[in-house]
Amino acid sequence: MADPDPSSARSHRGSQGSSGSISDSGGSSQDPRPSILGDPRASILGDPRPSIFGDPRSSILGDPRSSIFGDPRPSILGDPRPSLPNGPGRASQQEDSRGSLGPGPEGSHGPYLPNDPRLSRRDSRPGATPGFQAFGPELPEPQPRELAVQNAKAYLLQTDGQSDLSLYEHLVNLLNKLLTERPAAPLASLEAVHRAVQKERCQRPPDPLRDQPERLPAYQTAARQRALFVRDTPDGDQEPEEEPGDTPVPNVQETAFFFGQAGVGLGSDETLRIGLALKQLTEQQPVQTCRFWGKVLGLQGYYLVAEVELRDGEEEEGDAEEEEEEPALGLGPEEREEAEGTAAAAEEEAAEADEPPKPSWRPPPAVPREETRTGANKFLYFVCTEPGRPWTRLPPVSPAHIVVARKIKKFLTGRLDAPVVSYPPFPGNEAHYLRAQIARISAGTHISPLGFYQFGEEEGDDEEEGLGGRDTFEENPDFEGLPVVELVDSIANWVHHAQHILPQGRCNWINPQQKVEEEELGEEEEKGDELEETEQEVGPPLLTPLSEDAEIMHMSPWTARLSSQLLPRYAVAVMRSNLWPGAYAYASGKKFENIYIGWGHKYSPGNFCPALPPAPQVEYPSGPEITEASDPTVEDELALKAAQEQALAAAEEEEEEGEEEDEEEEMDD
Repeated sequence: MADPDPSSARSHRGSQGSSGSISDSGGSSQDPRPSILGDPRASILGDPRPSIFGDPRSSILGDPRSSIFGDPRPSILGDPRPSLPNGPGRASQQEDSRGSLGPGPEGSHGPYLPNDPRLSRRDSRPGATPGFQAFGPELPEPQPRELAVQNAKAYLLQTDGQSDLSLYEHLVNLLNKLLTERPAAPLASLEAVHRAVQKERCQRPPDPLRDQPERLPAYQTAARQRALFVRDTPDGDQEPEEEPGDTPVPNVQETAFFFGQAGVGLGSDETLRIGLALKQLTEQQPVQTCRFWGKVLGLQGYYLVAEVELRDGEEEEGDAEEEEEEPALGLGPEEREEAEGTAAAAEEEAAEADEPPKPSWRPPPAVPREETRTGANKFLYFVCTEPGRPWTRLPPVSPAHIVVARKIKKFLTGRLDAPVVSYPPFPGNEAHYLRAQIARISAGTHISPLGFYQFGEEEGDDEEEGLGGRDTFEENPDFEGLPVVELVDSIANWVHHAQHILPQGRCNWINPQQKVEEEELGEEEEKGDELEETEQEVGPPLLTPLSEDAEIMHMSPWTARLSSQLLPRYAVAVMRSNLWPGAYAYASGKKFENIYIGWGHKYSPGNFCPALPPAPQVEYPSGPEITEASDPTVEDELALKAAQEQALAAAEEEEEEGEEEDEEEEMDD
């Protein structure tokens, strides 16, 4: 029976330990009170004397004399060393736990042996299994303290339906991690170690036969966009920001605010990243003016488009490289000379070989593209597929690109080097097609309030520009803005400030035949006839009101509205293009802006139908004089030979008869 008074039991055991025991004297008996976790005298590291908690006599679950919580009374789990029934060769129950398990000198000990026969319960009956003692009435009932320990351990080993891990196993893993890592402040880091143990258990161990998964795309995107928010300097300090008037960076946040009132935009987060990306562009390129043109969607990605104007003399190198790769519908002067030389050489060879003559048809001359800062190439455009990625400069647009782009309709893929498979064949890749669509959208949807721009007072512009009118304008310093109600009531208060693209593919018409005559003949007298044969194309001039735009199947090409009908005084005027869905413009006071967010497709009343290939050319008329005869058979050849012999014999007979008649006539004479 256990001592009802813990203090008296503690003093009684202390007196026994001080008087010595058989184990202390080096006897062969063992401690009759082993703990359920093993030997209470052995620590986790194997040394029974210095315990990990400082007391050489305390087990991992607590010692009755010094508990883990600091109470000198028995721990909550009871005495870890309950006594076993006395047997032959066993010491008294009150023996001190500091004795040795095996024979040896005083104070010596040996390693812990799990199969030590002295720790096993043997059955003395014949035929009994060695190492186990049959349960019978001769064994006394377990002590209450041992029973409490067993019940506590059974409780800690319980698992619920949500997890197969018990609290006992979790505590073992927690202590193992603490003893392995040994943090400086174990109590303060207990919660962090607890979460780490739970996380390690939830994570599946990596399969050595499989590759480790790559980083998520979100982490890669964040790593790329981090450079937009951090600016490293040699001293580690932030560089002073430039003056608002000295920087070409546009105020994208303000533009997004006004468009947001109309329900148009890309969101505050994306707008901020776009503004930082435009700032990065202005730092990398010699930009004079910069504007966010819009966002063009694609099947596999999208394009953020920036409309910029470089400083004087900065775009010449890039243009020279693009001229070498410029495609055209016809042949240029050099190609024409090459083709003519080849044709002349072929004609000479044909004359020598007595062959049929070659055709004298020549391809139409190529229409040259417009110079930089004029017409459709007035601005340069840079695109990127995501804020933080490098900006790519689009090539200048040529008339061949625009002419073919008007006949096809293709979805963009998000890759500038992707081919454009269409009919008619497009002379370029997706970068050229995107540039052509940007030019078409800008020419049809870039509008401004009436009076914001005005023509200069220079004389002779109309005569120099011909029937196309002027191609330059300037801001009106006296512009005070129009009320938003007037901007919404009549679309005549809005004008186009981008030049119209002619059917030729240029904003300023040029006669290609005239250029060819100048290069080939070099005579000015023969130019007039060619100018009369080719009719000059004329389009609407600059600053033409929107009221003159053509209707779309009895539908207005523009839709005007207020951003708010409840507070029209503080609302902004919003214009939406019905010809190019995704193109918007706003005006408020002296401020206005244009933006495009769409797929780059023009609206068509009917379903889009690709152009049909041309009809095949008519064959040369066939007649009996040029019809090739079929090869005769053997029978036909024999019949022809017999007919020829018969005809020859008939001819010979006729000749003989004629000769006889002649002879008779001579005799009569």
